[in-house]
Amino acid sequence: MAAAPFVYCAPSDGGRTDENALLMAALHGNLGRLKDIVNSLTRGNGGPSAIFSFNKDGVDVLHGAACGGHLEVCKYLVEELGGDVNAPGIGSVALGATPFMMSAQSGDVPTVKYFLDHGGDLMKADDKGRTILHHAVSAGCCKVTEFLLSKGVPVDIDCGRGPPLFMAATNEQDKTLKILLDHHANPNIIISGATTPLLSALIYRSLKCMKLLIKAGADVNCKASTMTLLVFATMQGGYTNFIKFLLKAGADPNIPDDLGRLPIELAALRDCKEEVEMLLPLTTPIPTVPNWSIEGVISHVKNEDKKPMEQRHRERRQRLLKSQADTAFKLKEYKMASECYGLAIDHGESATLYANRSVCKLLLGDGEGSLSDALRCRMLRPDWAKACYRQAAAHMLLKVPSSLPVEDLDS
Repeated sequence: MAAAPFVYCAPSDGGRTDENALLMAALHGNLGRLKDIVNSLTRGNGGPSAIFSFNKDGVDVLHGAACGGHLEVCKYLVEELGGDVNAPGIGSVALGATPFMMSAQSGDVPTVKYFLDHGGDLMKADDKGRTILHHAVSAGCCKVTEFLLSKGVPVDIDCGRGPPLFMAATNEQDKTLKILLDHHANPNIIISGATTPLLSALIYRSLKCMKLLIKAGADVNCKASTMTLLVFATMQGGYTNFIKFLLKAGADPNIPDDLGRLPIELAALRDCKEEVEMLLPLTTPIPTVPNWSIEGVISHVKNEDKKPMEQRHRERRQRLLKSQADTAFKLKEYKMASECYGLAIDHGESATLYANRSVCKLLLGDGEGSLSDALRCRMLRPDWAKACYRQAAAHMLLKVPSSLPVEDLDS
């Protein structure tokens, strides 16, 4: 499952400093403790509003109270101390999210309504292009989602990183996804010309979301996307149950990938007899396969795979997959990007591809996977400074769990 838009982590020192104690008091809704700390911190050090300068990775006291849905604390911070409900958090955790946005994740409608009544901006987006509706949907907060839609927030609002429906599918939030569909969200919307909510639901293995999207009219073949769902599932592996579901839903197994290979051939390449058996009766027989049976298809495909692929086809496929991965990375969909970089690597090793997949795994918290790719990158380009950095970053993640700056991908 993809990470929720905002997750607050307790201070690493256990909250012993006054600043950390301030944030923890807000997060836990302890108004009395909060007031005592505010008085202590501001005595002789300026006005009470100075407390908003204290933050943890961009999360200040109002962000913490909002995320916890502590209405009385929020009222005190806004009305008595002048807290700004639309102030973006500048840091690796907040990522531009405002207190108003974070209030959506509390699931507490009165707190969200309070912020809205005090100037909360329904259309403002954070650094990842997420509005308050995106935050509510991604966190699975149904009542808040309904409330925001009732206030006129466009159901398909997109600030450049995909609409709320895409976020619901990516975060496996079938309940809020259904609410969006009930309000006529477009199930066939294309994100950055590369993916759809249905493809995202498949990648993140959310069968409930897939069923809801297809029931609402999502194209089960994703013809407007860069590859069909069956092509992705049979190429990647580990999606056998989803292939069975897609075939029952009417997915066409006769649509090939960009190299002309059918899903049954991709499954045969992986020697997956179960998938070949499911696809066989629904696939139009391939003229070049003399024995149209499970064993016959697998044998033929394996023999064909031994023949060298034309270099131009291999390079074309690799460029396409890298482009899809780059797009996913820009959307900060690191799991999707990692999957696509892996498919590109299957078409030819590249230090750049390993470096890019390494940083994806780093951002997903997979230190061992990130280190493995970084080491492979160094084997291919021993003197490349970027490869050394990837290795060091992976070591840091394995030894000291901490946030690292996100770097741009290599070209």
